[in-house]
Amino acid sequence: MPKVIEWINPREDEIIWRYPDEVIEWGSQLIVHEYEVAIFMRDGKLYDVFGPGRHTITTLALPLLTKVLSKVAGFDKIPFRATVIFVSLKQFQGKFGGRTQTRELAPLMFHGTYWFRVADPKLFLVEVVGGQSLYDSTSVSRFLRGYFNEHMMKYLSSYSIYDVFRNLDRVSMEVKVKLMDDFRRIGLELVDVKFEGVDTTDEWRQRIFWLRQMGPEAAAYVLQMDTLRSVAKELGKSPGAAVGAGVAIIPPLAYPPAAPAVTPPTRTCPRCKRPVPPDAKFCPYCGQALVAQRCPGCGREVPPGAAYCPYCGRKVS
Repeated sequence: MPKVIEWINPREDEIIWRYPDEVIEWGSQLIVHEYEVAIFMRDGKLYDVFGPGRHTITTLALPLLTKVLSKVAGFDKIPFRATVIFVSLKQFQGKFGGRTQTRELAPLMFHGTYWFRVADPKLFLVEVVGGQSLYDSTSVSRFLRGYFNEHMMKYLSSYSIYDVFRNLDRVSMEVKVKLMDDFRRIGLELVDVKFEGVDTTDEWRQRIFWLRQMGPEAAAYVLQMDTLRSVAKELGKSPGAAVGAGVAIIPPLAYPPAAPAVTPPTRTCPRCKRPVPPDAKFCPYCGQALVAQRCPGCGREVPPGAAYCPYCGRKVS
């Protein structure tokens, strides 16, 4: 009877499974179920990949591995050693949570759920399974949770705590896009991320409530000053850092937020009714004089564009 290599009744949370016997006989039957792939490894290198179906292990079925084994005379008559790794392509769910500091060094606690699946099995095995020597689902899940949390903490630390609490939907979307790239680099597709809670200390909760009453611009400036004080405090702990890092970090933080651009005032031409610069002497569209004129007879000011003086009746040039 040929040996059957098959992943039987995998648990719902199992991402990978390693076939326990590394001695493979020619003619063995490899059974791969839907939403699975089986990959042959030898000496830490990946070779042939099998999709769903029943496969007979022959030299034709293992073209890449056969090239390595063919160096031994009569290799196709004797068993060979290889590691068979099964990878599930189903969607999985993971939990995340941790603590970090925001841009103002305010403490931030967060937790939630994320969903993912294996998109590139070979890359996943190279970067995670083989690269980290993780050959069971429990170890892989633990690694992914740490991987997710590490990157989540890094991205959240670039935001203001006011932004996190006031615009959590926008922040979570931006963080998700960055995490999708991180997961893609290890052969995974990050399907979705959902924050289920963010929190901080009582002191910062009260401060956030107060900042909400001030408006976003004033809140940004107050938080900028908080960051300045926090950075100065940290630099003060290290005398050597105050000269090098302090000069580079503190000055940019000390400036208040830039004031919004003010549109220069304009006035309207009395003839064509089009807007003109406030200091214009003539309308650039119709030539209408825009400054007061003086009567050459009585010397009194006459309205712009007047042909005759309203006081003495003399014609105005």
